[in-house]
Amino acid sequence: MLTAIRKKLGLKVSLTLALVMLVLTAVVATYITFDQTATLEQSILKKAQLAANLGAQSYGAVLEQAADNGLLTISDVFDTNYQVVPGWDWGQNPKYHTKYDVVTDNATIVVLDKFLDDKDFIYAIGADRNGYVPTHNSIFNQPLTGNATEDLANSRSKRIFKDPVALAITKSTEDGFQQVYKRDTGEVMWDVSSPIMVKGKPWGHFRLGVSLHNIEAAKAHLGMSLFGLFTAFAAVVVGTIMVLIRRAIRPVEILTAAADNISMGEGLDEPLKPETIDEIGVLTKSVDRLRLSMRSAMQRLGE
Repeated sequence: MLTAIRKKLGLKVSLTLALVMLVLTAVVATYITFDQTATLEQSILKKAQLAANLGAQSYGAVLEQAADNGLLTISDVFDTNYQVVPGWDWGQNPKYHTKYDVVTDNATIVVLDKFLDDKDFIYAIGADRNGYVPTHNSIFNQPLTGNATEDLANSRSKRIFKDPVALAITKSTEDGFQQVYKRDTGEVMWDVSSPIMVKGKPWGHFRLGVSLHNIEAAKAHLGMSLFGLFTAFAAVVVGTIMVLIRRAIRPVEILTAAADNISMGEGLDEPLKPETIDEIGVLTKSVDRLRLSMRSAMQRLGE
């Protein structure tokens, strides 16, 4: 195989150019893939930050409207006298009532669930300044079953969350505050939060859970699409290079065969006509002059 390659100028040139082209394509493809996946992550984060801001405004508006309509007083809205829900052994995750949680159960659940129409979002909740979540999404607001594992996953409302992410949120004043959150049920996701204001005062934060699984799946799909695109591009370019080199080297092969014949005293009556004016054309003229010289010499020897 290597001997055959060494004997073929066109093949050596084609393979060298193809190798260089493949390396350059791989470098460019790698750069573009990393750039596009980073752009994808940023676009999802930006979407989550905008959604968190919108959720915070909507949640605050619901509480303000409840106060304006007389359903709650401003003091009720900011109530932190958490009353343990009776009648159940809550273990490490007790549930609490406040003066306003019945209102949020009725007024915010539809708004919260609407955010989950976007499959990138896992949860959308309002949490007060101490991490208390009066109302959760319907999917996580299921009736208690008595099974601790199931209840931990499916009945998450009216809890006070005190994990490091929740505590960091209570101290944040940043819109679209992003953290990596390992939930107590094992999932790892982004938590994106924005402050909720009620009558100009900080009430708590609106929190969105963003699926890292979906992000990784989207990145993998993007990577495979770009890989297929660049593979096809490389195949077309390499194939084109080999065809063009083959066509360019063909006159040299013909000229080489003619020179071999002339060196053996054959084909001396077959003129070589240059088809180009480049170096190959000049070489063709030189070989043809050699043919004429050889023919004249052979004729003199014949005399």
